[in-house]
Amino acid sequence: MMRAIYLVIALFGMPALAMAEAENDPFEGWNRAMFSFNQKADKYVLKPVAEGYQAVTPAPVRKGVSNFFNNLGEPITAANSVLQAKPGKAARSLTRFVFNTTFGLFGIFDVAGAMGIERENEDLGQTLAYWGVGSGPYLVLPVLGPSNLRDLGGRFGDRPLNPISWQDEVGTTEMLISDGIQTRAQLLGMEPKSVGDPYVLMRSAYEQRRRYQIN
Repeated sequence: MMRAIYLVIALFGMPALAMAEAENDPFEGWNRAMFSFNQKADKYVLKPVAEGYQAVTPAPVRKGVSNFFNNLGEPITAANSVLQAKPGKAARSLTRFVFNTTFGLFGIFDVAGAMGIERENEDLGQTLAYWGVGSGPYLVLPVLGPSNLRDLGGRFGDRPLNPISWQDEVGTTEMLISDGIQTRAQLLGMEPKSVGDPYVLMRSAYEQRRRYQIN
């Protein structure tokens, strides 16, 4: 019931949010060009590859791959929870990382989740917002998609904490591509219908999602 209420509020507030966010989009020319590029890259490359991956990979294997990459994000959540003065959340993330890496075979099995220790998410962009840093202008990144200046800086700050970056350059690239394919496969069938300006809708959805994660 409450979810339905929130959805109605969000739908009524969408036009106002879009107008407010438009004022924070000085890079709109670049952003629209990158948005168009990303749509074409998804249509002709990312989505077909993800569909092929889903077709040949059994669901339990896909789940294991998803668990593996989720587990690699636990150190980022733990570190940023400490920076946000959330020791309980940091302890849970570290516990998940240790349990899933050891007993869960490097995170393939979510042992901690089965024990009731749910996964949470924190990143440096959220930490900077927690300490009052503004989002800065909206920014669309090639392939990576929606962001803003604060979250872009957060990506670079979080990278040393991600075990993916501990590999050599070839290994890092391979793992990032694998993570991207797995993530895109999870979104198959969830693509929103085009209503109005898809660029504005994407921008509004991103801003609302980040506000929810931060608050």
